[in-house]
Amino acid sequence: MNKKELIQKARAYALKNAIHYNGKANVGAVISGLFAEGLKKEDTKEVGKEISKIVLEVNKISLEKQKKEFEKFEKLISFREVRDGLPKLPNAEKGVVMRFAPSPSGAMHIGHALTASISYLYVKKYGGKFYMRIEDTNPDNIYPPAYDLLKQDAEWLFEGKTKIIIQSERMELYYKYAEKLIKKNSAYVCTCSSENFKKLVDQKKECACRKNTQKENLDLWKKMFVKKGFKQGEAVLRFKSNIKDKNPAMRDFPLARINESSHPLQKNKYRVWPLMNLSVTVDDIELKMTHIIRAKEHRDNAERQKMIYKILDKKYPWEAYLGRWKFKDLELSATKITEGIKSGKYSGWDDEKLPTISALRKKGYKPESFWKFSEHVGLSESDKVLDEKEFFKLLDTFNRK
Repeated sequence: MNKKELIQKARAYALKNAIHYNGKANVGAVISGLFAEGLKKEDTKEVGKEISKIVLEVNKISLEKQKKEFEKFEKLISFREVRDGLPKLPNAEKGVVMRFAPSPSGAMHIGHALTASISYLYVKKYGGKFYMRIEDTNPDNIYPPAYDLLKQDAEWLFEGKTKIIIQSERMELYYKYAEKLIKKNSAYVCTCSSENFKKLVDQKKECACRKNTQKENLDLWKKMFVKKGFKQGEAVLRFKSNIKDKNPAMRDFPLARINESSHPLQKNKYRVWPLMNLSVTVDDIELKMTHIIRAKEHRDNAERQKMIYKILDKKYPWEAYLGRWKFKDLELSATKITEGIKSGKYSGWDDEKLPTISALRKKGYKPESFWKFSEHVGLSESDKVLDEKEFFKLLDTFNRK
């Protein structure tokens, strides 16, 4: 398929998809159609900008003009169908185990709903288990009411079929895995200052702590748990990776640190807290995740987690990434919403001015509207930019259906 054919077929698929969805085409659906025409996955990055440009052009014209123009292109793809529903998952015939992992910083908003619904739809399709894992191992970034708010939202959005996991209730499990990594000589306790460590790692040089023996690391690890041992900021558990990795973010990344802040649920029971890449890896292994769909900004985290899987001799789940949602004029920041509630700008998390799940539920939207919206977007890594009017025009269309 040469460039001219690609552009013609991309426009044809964009028009077809737009007509099907009330005038708004989606990049992911167009790419899915082009795969059927022979487009290779490795070429999507190269042609992605061109396809996005075509979709923007198509979305600017009226539905009537789209229908009229499509008549000229219809023969190009009359024997092809744009994907109906989500694409198939590999190795899913016997069921899947998937998850959605919010932090307890506030209630769910539309971004959460659209991302999480894809995984939930796959569990509905293939059977299996769907977990909502509340990631609350940073005591400094927790909004206590969020625990109940998230549970209420999940109950509604996922039909009460979600198994809820709270990470701060699984601390001993994370400690057990940390010791496993130390005993495999794949983790060490680092007492370097963060400034000195960064200088060394930027130069691809090892810090002295990396040469600790297994016994020394186990002793230092135990010392992190007692107040007479290390103070906050004086020691961190690190994963021993390739110090010369071309990506600086992969070099001896941290796994756990000391934080003496009081936790909303655990109070001062713990002072050593796992960081994301340790707790997420442990939970994904223990809960037997089979397929993971996450935002594409977590690519580096995924690579770190694969390293831990490898050391523990575990098979890494199938994975896919989603593009970012950017809403031009909708407030999604949990911090700003919380401030707005405190100041009286909003009456609560279900204030009709907010794009939260509780607010939209109150307005009469159904869970299926978010499922259909997610299905429409599919497994697309393209970033999506919408304003409030565009978003609700689409959501209203799906809600009516």
